[in-house]
Amino acid sequence: MIYMNAIEKQVLEKIKPSDEEKTRLENTASYLMKRAEEIAAENEIPGVEVQLVGSAARGTWISGTHDLDIFISFDPSLPRDKLEEYGLLIGRELARESESWEERYAEHPYTKLKFSGFDVDIVPCYRVESAEKIISAVDRTPFHNLFVREHIVGLEDDVLLLKQFMKAGEVYGSELRTGGFSGYLSELLVIHYGSFEKVLRAATSWKPGETIEMIKSKHSFEEPLVVVDPIDSNRNVAAALTLERFTQFISISRDYLRNPSETFFLKANPIPMSDEEILDSFKKRKTGLVAICFKTPDTVEDILYPQLFKMQKSVEALLEKHDFHVIKSKVWADEKSMLTIELENMSLSNVRKHFGPPVWVKEHSEKFRDKYINNPDTFKFYIEDGKYVAELPRKFSHAKDLLESEIYNCALGKHVNRSI
Repeated sequence: MIYMNAIEKQVLEKIKPSDEEKTRLENTASYLMKRAEEIAAENEIPGVEVQLVGSAARGTWISGTHDLDIFISFDPSLPRDKLEEYGLLIGRELARESESWEERYAEHPYTKLKFSGFDVDIVPCYRVESAEKIISAVDRTPFHNLFVREHIVGLEDDVLLLKQFMKAGEVYGSELRTGGFSGYLSELLVIHYGSFEKVLRAATSWKPGETIEMIKSKHSFEEPLVVVDPIDSNRNVAAALTLERFTQFISISRDYLRNPSETFFLKANPIPMSDEEILDSFKKRKTGLVAICFKTPDTVEDILYPQLFKMQKSVEALLEKHDFHVIKSKVWADEKSMLTIELENMSLSNVRKHFGPPVWVKEHSEKFRDKYINNPDTFKFYIEDGKYVAELPRKFSHAKDLLESEIYNCALGKHVNRSI
């Protein structure tokens, strides 16, 4: 126990923001919020309130992660188109002072800035009375902020440790391409269990369907981990968490508690393999690699990645249907998108066994027999284990030929299909 505490103390010394860093963040946030209020006044935009939310507002941000989430709230009576117009106007005016900026679109548009070394989101929302009366999804965020600030006091260091542990273990981040734990989820876990160590100890015995209810919910959830949102009982905070990341966290929690080490908090930077090492690896494995590469569609990640994952599953199913057995596959996207698949076998024999019904199922078996017994394409026709068998030529004996011919019959998603 002392050993673990000593490790965690060393880690905290590295990841906890310094007083200078905190002051710089507070000054930057204060300036941007004040400017947002001034811009609203100059443009006679009614009923504007500005607040800082997220980890920067709650003291749960890790040193070096300079993210600011500034919410511009409006009266619920304001029409949606006006909220978007005013929100973008304020964002664009603030962008005049930034190093770079772009407009992004989620449920409604918002502005992303690079300002004095900080990544800043300027997000418009409605100032509703309670989370049950939200008009858009982001309207919940101020209530999340309030709940965490009221309950996190004294546990901030535990949250920092948990976030760093999750980042190093590659299970942090609720965006769809990661499917991991969000910052809010990690805060709720610490609040619920009481410390970083208690979260890990609890996780060692988690099973799919694990449910944490800070408030009771009548809603039925099916995700691997269910954490009922304390400000909205119809929502699972862990809805984005995949089974892979869920079980990965269980595994690294067990490993750390079994043999504590500072390495669990350090993100590994693997050394890239040389061309020779890659080729040598494939020679040893005697597997095949096929890749589908195309220009990344011009769309946001929350639309792109579900389509990439959809393509991945559909292409795997196509390959398996034609007896090309998949070992593993992976998708990634930058300027180019790629699906890579490692196969047990890149090419197959030119013959496949096609099983018919049992001979005693008279009507169906005779139809099968009549179709194949005198067919010039049939290599051989016989009975095996009571069933008719026709040995037939394969349509595709190489994985590349199969994909080139049948890729458009896979479920690709609109944007991916168009790009391919």
